[in-house]
This record gives sequence, structure tokens and C-alpha cells, in this order.
Amino acid sequence: MHIVAIGGSDAGISAALRAREVDPGVEFTVVCADAYPNFSICGIPYYVSGEVTHWRNLAHRTYADLEAAGMRLRLDTTARRIDAGARKLIVTGAGGADDVISYDELIIGTGARPARPPIAGLDALGPADGVHLLHSMDDTFAVMRTLEEAAPASAVIVGAGYIGVEMAEALSARGLAVTQVEQLPEVLPTVDPELGTLVRAQLEDHGVTVRPGTTVREIARADAGAPGPLRVTAGTADGDPVTVHAGLVLVVTGVRPETALAVSAGARLGARGAIAVDKAMRAGIPGVFAAGDCVITHHRLLGETYLPLGTTAHKQGRIAGENATGRGQREFAGSLGTQVVKVFDHAAARTGLKDTEARAAGFDPVTVAFEADDHKAYYPGSHRIAMRFTGDRDTRRLLGVQLFGHKHAEVAKRIDIAATAIFCGMTVDDVSDLDLSYTPPLGSPWDAIQMGAQAWARQAHSPASH
Repeated sequence: MHIVAIGGSDAGISAALRAREVDPGVEFTVVCADAYPNFSICGIPYYVSGEVTHWRNLAHRTYADLEAAGMRLRLDTTARRIDAGARKLIVTGAGGADDVISYDELIIGTGARPARPPIAGLDALGPADGVHLLHSMDDTFAVMRTLEEAAPASAVIVGAGYIGVEMAEALSARGLAVTQVEQLPEVLPTVDPELGTLVRAQLEDHGVTVRPGTTVREIARADAGAPGPLRVTAGTADGDPVTVHAGLVLVVTGVRPETALAVSAGARLGARGAIAVDKAMRAGIPGVFAAGDCVITHHRLLGETYLPLGTTAHKQGRIAGENATGRGQREFAGSLGTQVVKVFDHAAARTGLKDTEARAAGFDPVTVAFEADDHKAYYPGSHRIAMRFTGDRDTRRLLGVQLFGHKHAEVAKRIDIAATAIFCGMTVDDVSDLDLSYTPPLGSPWDAIQMGAQAWARQAHSPASH
């Protein structure tokens, strides 16, 4: 059997690894559009900051590791067309010559592409001018060339989601004066504004100028004598004009699924234009699976949505790889959108649904804010964790948790407890009953996450919650 994966990132490589585990005799070819298979795109900000000292360290596995695992790698090779009837993939190699790869089963893992907001000048300017999008290793090298060759003193980051916040820290670590512009009313909009405000305070405490509620209208070359070669023109929600000069502009406003190849082969699209797949990762075309940032996400609380995450891509790819061998009947168990991001000395995390998302999904949510120490306060070095618990009023089912605290407060561990509880359909009261570890330097008899659950239980049926 010959399986081919299009895409050498999380989904494609995970598919190949799992297929070879299930059937060591399977032949597996990975078609990669660039020369960087199995690189950690999530680690790019830490290479830019200098914390990761060499770009090669971002590779989960080396080329030799991947070949030793039984993969045939076709690097710098672009997939052009899928002939699903004949089970053939037409590709163009690095030298420009076309080739045909026959397959028994195909896995599409084409990922996503950066969103390009409607900003005047964005299409006319590029990396040579100091204007960058950031999604791939080639994008990363372009950013590094600007930093090393032009030595900009300042930067504007358009967008304050996860990558935007991480890049604000990375560029600040390199000594740049950073201005962050976010169209929505608060930074990190995947959490409630109450926690987004705490994230913004961290950014500002570390020297980042943050402008929420501000929309970038134009990026242009600045006039001679300006404090930077680029001029960013924006406007606030109230209509006030904003102009910022910078030596580097980074646009990180989300991604869109890359689906053109799949659509041309007959795939149907679902939520937010992503490839529609079933839970076995079948793409509705004979012999074709799809996984990763190009496909819809089956969410345990929302049903079909689009939520591109590296953790999800790894899981989906693994399922696609096993099922493609014909020896598996695995199904994707569903996502909860569990995420965590470091913001200088702190971390923000979420899992499940925010209050507004829960209400839109038909629940009757109650959201309660609470704070607790990460460990017993009498032991030195304790930190407060700000929490927001969302549960259904009638069923008391836990729907979502958001956390913000010091990076040493085990925020990631605690959001994983909440994610496990939601995944298993537990009530908020069930969280309080969990048997969790305790020692004064690391926790409390009631863990912080349990104290948050108890706060929700106290307030959920109070008159003020109705």
C-alpha cells in the first residue's frame, strides 16, 4: 500500500508516523511545499526572541529522523492537482518539472494561510520594505533579515491574538519599541475582556504600547525624515486618527484554511470555508482523508466549527494515518479549544466556552469570576490566579474556564484539569470532588481550580445571577 500526504507539518507527519506504526510495511510519501518538514511553527516567536538559538532547533525531527521512520520526503514540491478517479497526484518539483505520484490513499494536510486584512498598501509592500506576514519558516527568515540587516528600532504589530502577543514579547526582548494595534475592544479576544485587560496590563508593564479598538487603514513608506521608514495609519472606534511610524510592520490577524486543491478534487466545504470531514477524517472523496488547519473542527460542545490548533492537527493527522492503512476505525474525539499563551512573566489560558459562546450555542450560562493562590500563601513565592468559570445554570455542567496568572503558577496544568473535566461532561460540583495533589509549596488542600468551582457553586443560584 502507498499512502501520500500533502503537507509536511503537524497533520501530515503525524499521519505518516501513525500509519507506519500500524502497518510497518506501508509505503508513505510526504509532499512538502517547502524544505522544512516537521518544524514547530508555534516556536517561531521564541526563535525571533533569541530564546531558541538556532532555527534548526525548531525541527521536531530531523530529515534523517523522518526518513528513518519510513517516510519518503518530496521537499520543495507543490501539489497541483488531485485526480481522485485515477488516484494520482500531479506535483511540480523544485526544478519546475511536473511529476505524477500514484497513491492508494491520500491525506490532505495543506494547512492554512495568513489572513490578509483590507489594509491599503499591504499588497504593494513586502518583506523587502519591512512589512511581514508570519506563518512559515520562509516568513521567519524574512523577518530575521529585516531585524539583522535593517536593525529597526521600532515595530508595529497588527493583531493581538496569540501570535501577536507572543511576537510583542519577542520583539521587545530584542530591544524594539513595540506598538500593538488590535481592532477589537481588548487584546487576546479568545478570553473575556476582564482577562484580556490583565493581559494588556502585562504588555504595557513591559513597555509595549497597546492600542485596542483601533483599525489599521494603511501601511505606506514614510516621508523622508520620519522616525521610521514605514507609516501606519489607523483610526479608533470613535473615529480619532492614529499614526505610528516604525521600522518593521508585522501583520498577524489570523489564518484561513487552504482548500483550493481539495475543492478542485470535489471536496465539500464546511464551517468558515474549511474542508468538511467526518470524525474519521474522510473528506467525502473516495480514498481521500484530510486533517489539520485546512479542515473543520468537531467541537465537543459546539459541533462543527473551525478552530485551527497544533494539538488538534496532531490528533487529526494520527487518526487519518491509522484509518488510511485500512487497519483502523478511529474517530476524532473532538476539541475544546484548549489553549495557553505566555505573556512575559504571566500566562493566559482557556478551555471550552466563554459566556457569550455558551449562550449562542443554546446553553443558559452563568459565569463567575474568582481569584485564588496557586499554593499556600505562607510558603514563599505564591501567586494569585484570576479565574472565570462558566457553567450551565440548570444542569450545572462545566462549560468553560479561563485563567490568568504568573508563569510559575501552573496555569497550563490547571487549565488541563478543566479541559479534562469538560471533555468528560463533568459538572462544576464534580470538579470540587476531584482528588488532586497537595503540598504547601505547590498547592492547597483545595486546589485553586477547585476553589473556583466552589465559588461558581455559591454564586450560580444566587439572586444576582438571575
